[in-house]
Amino acid sequence: MARRIDFHHDPDAPAANSLVPSVNVIVTNERGEVLMIQRSDNDNWAVPGGAIDLGESLPQAAVRETLEETGIRCEITGLVGTYTDPGHVILYTSNGEARQEFSIVLTGRAISGSPTPSTESREVRWVPRDEVASLSMAASMRMRIEHYLSGTGLPYIG
Repeated sequence: MARRIDFHHDPDAPAANSLVPSVNVIVTNERGEVLMIQRSDNDNWAVPGGAIDLGESLPQAAVRETLEETGIRCEITGLVGTYTDPGHVILYTSNGEARQEFSIVLTGRAISGSPTPSTESREVRWVPRDEVASLSMAASMRMRIEHYLSGTGLPYIG
């Protein structure tokens, strides 16, 4: 099975050979719970997201990726930040792509649907805010969620 391996400022990381604009979405429900997926390619927990397709806007990609990975339709409500650390390299073992991080993280509000796993997500569930940090996740995803949970309202630029 193809795997995703995240390297964070690791001297043994492969050299990046691609840069792909992507989006992640921190979706909440009426109880303030956060929509989380357990990724099928590395078993880590994350918020939904993925690459932005040609001809697609950032909000369109965010809504599409969330629906595809979780079964939840959302509306975009804000910006958490931009994450472009060249020290974060993501290796996809299926094709040898070593991608430099480039993700814009948005906030969203659930408007319909129910948590449903996909080929990209083993499990999808609403997680209370105070339990999100206890989940196993990549360092970059943890940082993105912590920026959101800090509630400063100011976007992170990095």
